[in-house]
Amino acid sequence: MIEFPRSKATASLALLMAACAQAPPTATGEQPPNIVIITADDMGYGDLGSFGHPNIRTPHLDRMAQEGQRWTSFYAQAPVCSPSRAALLTGRVHLRSGMFGRRQAVFFPDSRAGLPDEEVTLAEALGELGYATGIVGKWHLGHLPPYLPTRHGFDSWFGLPYSNDMDQNLPEGSSNQSASFEPKIEYWQVPLIRNETEVERPADQTSLTRRYTEEAVAFIEEHRDGPFLLYLPHSMPHIPLFASDEFRGRSTAGIYGDVIEEIDWSVGQVLAALDRAGLSERTLVVFTSDNGPWLSYETHAGTPGLLRHGKGTTFEGGMRVPGLFWWPGTIEPGVTQEIGSTMDLFTTAITLAGGQVPDDRPIDGVDLGPVLFGEGGSPRDVMAYYRMGELYAFRQGRYKVHFVTEGRYGLAPERTDHDPPLMFDLDEDPSERFDVAMERTEALAAVVAAAEQYRANMTVAEPLFDARGGS
Repeated sequence: MIEFPRSKATASLALLMAACAQAPPTATGEQPPNIVIITADDMGYGDLGSFGHPNIRTPHLDRMAQEGQRWTSFYAQAPVCSPSRAALLTGRVHLRSGMFGRRQAVFFPDSRAGLPDEEVTLAEALGELGYATGIVGKWHLGHLPPYLPTRHGFDSWFGLPYSNDMDQNLPEGSSNQSASFEPKIEYWQVPLIRNETEVERPADQTSLTRRYTEEAVAFIEEHRDGPFLLYLPHSMPHIPLFASDEFRGRSTAGIYGDVIEEIDWSVGQVLAALDRAGLSERTLVVFTSDNGPWLSYETHAGTPGLLRHGKGTTFEGGMRVPGLFWWPGTIEPGVTQEIGSTMDLFTTAITLAGGQVPDDRPIDGVDLGPVLFGEGGSPRDVMAYYRMGELYAFRQGRYKVHFVTEGRYGLAPERTDHDPPLMFDLDEDPSERFDVAMERTEALAAVVAAAEQYRANMTVAEPLFDARGGS
């Protein structure tokens, strides 16, 4: 077992997190709501029943959609893992924190950096407001001791430090892709960590979803007197795909369907734990994904539905993801086409908790409360699509322009720089099939001008992903 040394206690955020006098919109009195954020890894926009999948059964997630609010224009902030997760936890575009690379897209086991200490995470912010904070699942924001979740405001952690296909120990002549189609646990020596201690290596990935679920339920029961933040980032359906004996072969959609149905079961267990503890009506539960599906893995990947392309790209299929918000008695059931992003969860949660977002740095997340509580539209009208630190595309309202288009993981199209940019009307054409740039020149000029202003106002830190090994 590896025991990592503890760091100094996190510096106080009292100057940044003054309490608000106004209570959040809850009928349960003065205590602020619990926050549960559940994310899948590489789940596609079209993988849930409520988002159109014909034969993957997701009754618990569909319950969230039916009883809560379903967002049809909800975005991860990046098309791959590490930058997307950084944005969710800090409420900031990943370029501001250096959570990107010019050569590397994510962190690897030989990466030498991680989420900078000066970043304020949602866990730190809510911890200052008296919340218990726990993460169960994949971290991927730095595996070295100074960068672990317990150094960024989380009281506890049980999960993997990075993606489940890393620490490869593949048979001679095998590629990660070929091994993933007939996976064995020993092919990936990724460790399972509790707090800062390695407890298993390689992690038994067949039981990972079940064990994450058990840990999450135990966290809810332990902190039922609240308030608490539970962040549950599942390691799957990122490849390699593993399901427990109870779910393997259960779906008609193959192993990928088995994995999604087990994640759906996990969501059901979390909701049931909240119901048993009498917490459902004072808990906001959010479900989403960190980016789109890894399409080059064919039947071992999900689907973007009617959206174009998938993970790694700045087409809609790479960054538009399922968004479900569930809070019985507070959020009215419905579907919204308003624009939201996972980085908005930072600002929304802090506001609900009665706090103030940090005012000493740019915060890109907005408060989605007006939409959630039926009080107005989303403050978010734009979405920037970055890849490897470069602005490839930009959305304002219904229109999206592409300055650069490029596939990923061996899939077309090849990189093309567009001058003038392509433009798609995402209301009429969410599949990005029909370029309307030359037909709607005034709209094109307006979106391009907005994108240039956005780019000019973006602060860009030194990229941290490129520092690996002895380089």
